[in-house]
Amino acid sequence: MTGFPDFIRKLPEAETSLHGVTLWLLQGRAGSATLFQAREDSSVPEHSHGAQWGIVVEGEMRLTIDKATQTCRRGDEYFVPAGVAHSASFKAGFRAIDFFDDPNRYRPRT
Repeated sequence: MTGFPDFIRKLPEAETSLHGVTLWLLQGRAGSATLFQAREDSSVPEHSHGAQWGIVVEGEMRLTIDKATQTCRRGDEYFVPAGVAHSASFKAGFRAIDFFDDPNRYRPRT
């Protein structure tokens, strides 16, 4: 399979300033989730927000959390505690599922 299935791609896309990335958004009262797909090589600059848990679906990501860098591959889980600075880089085709403890971490693209 290349990419997420059709029913996921029918979810609302989230607004993002990230270049070459698509985020499909699920929101609930207590948190939100994005299904993340990189259409091209890209990176996320250092930033922080509420707690985040994720799992790599496909590809590879270099993830730096609080100045410690790790390589995450298919099936690897990662956790970023609330308020901790982190950044990432990934190649085209990278896919992940991210959960955030903030229901309004992203807004649907209008």
